[in-house]
Amino acid sequence: MVRRAREGDPRAVARLITLVENNSPRLREVMALLVSHAGAATVLGITGSPGVGKSTVTSALISALRGQGHRVGVLAVDPSSPFTGGALLGDRIRMQEHASDPEVYIRSMATRGHLGGLSAATPQAVRVLDAAGCDVVIIETVGVGQSEVEVAALADTTIVLLAPGMGDGIQAAKAGILEVGDIFGVNKADHDGADHVVRDLKSMTRMAERGPGDWREPIVATVASRGEGIAEMMEAIEKHRAWLVESGELERRRTRRIRDEIEAVALATLRRRFAGVHGDDRLDTLAGKVLLGDLDPYAAAEQIVDAVS
Repeated sequence: MVRRAREGDPRAVARLITLVENNSPRLREVMALLVSHAGAATVLGITGSPGVGKSTVTSALISALRGQGHRVGVLAVDPSSPFTGGALLGDRIRMQEHASDPEVYIRSMATRGHLGGLSAATPQAVRVLDAAGCDVVIIETVGVGQSEVEVAALADTTIVLLAPGMGDGIQAAKAGILEVGDIFGVNKADHDGADHVVRDLKSMTRMAERGPGDWREPIVATVASRGEGIAEMMEAIEKHRAWLVESGELERRRTRRIRDEIEAVALATLRRRFAGVHGDDRLDTLAGKVLLGDLDPYAAAEQIVDAVS
């Protein structure tokens, strides 16, 4: 399956990502086979509130990247259904023009209750697409509001999209997105109020403290439904990529990304190991002692750590 995915077989890629999402017992073997082939892809993160046009911008960027001859993978993270636990697949509606392109792979992933705008399986899914030969992997976050900052830890370049009528600059600052954006896009720039959004963004980015050689976030106005401003967005992405390489920030970001992934895998392994050895009975017993006041939560947590180690 790994060999076929490396050759570009979309069904093999799909099956590997399914193994990732389902946390298959064979996942460790799969990752061991993939890791030496990964690391070449550029990872773009696209985030913003619902309705700003993330899927439309993503589709326009795919067209631009394909025009440059790049192979593109897309992970569109959707909210989980409270009934089935699956993804709505709504993002695919706006990417139908690329459905028949063999050099574009689009996968919707459910958050499955994971916060931060991403699925817990997203880092491993990125590695699958990277190893499968994608030159660029685009991650489109859920679009749920004020918690979508996790994408910044996973992407080389994070694009934050805003649109007129979707809240003022203070709302954007409160959401924390101004702190994670490498590039800001004001989509639907043909609508009334777009100039005000651009002005607010310029004012807020000027207040950020920067040293010599630090990256200064460009603000790009787009009308993605008509392809306007996409060339400027691509130029900003390329400039940021060059800055990442020259400043050494690319290696630092990717090191942090892998460190966070290792930590997440380690914690999940410890959680499964504790549950496998002691089950929920030990945890219920400790919870009962804390409830009665015989034990504090920190002492209870230390007992769990001691039991696992």
